[in-house]
Amino acid sequence: MKKPALFLFGLAVSVASFAAQPLLSPTELMAKLSDANVRVIDIRDAKSYAAKHIPGAVNAPYGQWRGPASNPGELPGLPKLTTLVQSLGLSPATHAVVVSSGADATDFGASARIYWTLKALGLKELSILNGGVKAWGDAKLAQNTETTKVAASSFQPQLDATLIATKEEVVKRLNAGDSLLIDARPASFFSGETRAPTAKVPGTLPNAVNFQHDKWFAPGSSTFVSNDQARQVAASSPIDPAKETVSFCNTGHWAATNWFAMSEVLGQKNVKLYAGSMTEWSQDPNGLPMANVPNRAKQLLIDTKMWADKTFQ
Repeated sequence: MKKPALFLFGLAVSVASFAAQPLLSPTELMAKLSDANVRVIDIRDAKSYAAKHIPGAVNAPYGQWRGPASNPGELPGLPKLTTLVQSLGLSPATHAVVVSSGADATDFGASARIYWTLKALGLKELSILNGGVKAWGDAKLAQNTETTKVAASSFQPQLDATLIATKEEVVKRLNAGDSLLIDARPASFFSGETRAPTAKVPGTLPNAVNFQHDKWFAPGSSTFVSNDQARQVAASSPIDPAKETVSFCNTGHWAATNWFAMSEVLGQKNVKLYAGSMTEWSQDPNGLPMANVPNRAKQLLIDTKMWADKTFQ
């Protein structure tokens, strides 16, 4: 899809206006570690963090930012999130840098989801370490095993509704038919050939388009592409900056990468993340409309295969 030149110019201006770069290379982050306002948030599990981590990083495992097992994508309540960000010493003056393992493109989604959560809580100075701890190690930069302790802040966040698409809002957007719904999942999920364990039935949102989250990375890489390359990816995608956009997946994880690409890298202002995504949607007791839902026999085959994979793996 060809994008207007004016839009591309606007992207460059928008990206340039960010106080903090959405993506930092290891060397760029290294140069900032001496700044007392920089807080590196290592979202790996406690064991990985204890083994070695970026000097000065605090540990806040990804699971702390997620919802219950029945719906992991659900955004935790504001009181829980407030306690979490305060414990990390975060405030509007903090430049928070989110760091994941850097294992693959799916791992990047964890960083993007927490970045989105922090922005939804009102924080503006945010970055992701591009390539995560793997890239840091590959650059042969220092790591240590010292547990970092920080003073709690008194920050009182408020949720920014302009970044959050609720189930109710998605229903309204579907009825109005004026929004672009982008499914970040692999094609097998989009087409209803499989489902997430927490989803009730396979399928996708009506009139959704599929744009897989890993298109923003070089094949087999966990490093997000350059701004110029991201614009090229967007130009050949279903993305339409003129439309209100909702990014979704199974549990708001892969979708966070598409949201990050559109909102933070490309500078699109009208994109939201549907955190609950297909898990929440398919579990609705009223039976919300879906597309690409297979017949009952195919659903039983999918369920059987998922049971066998879980039981005999």
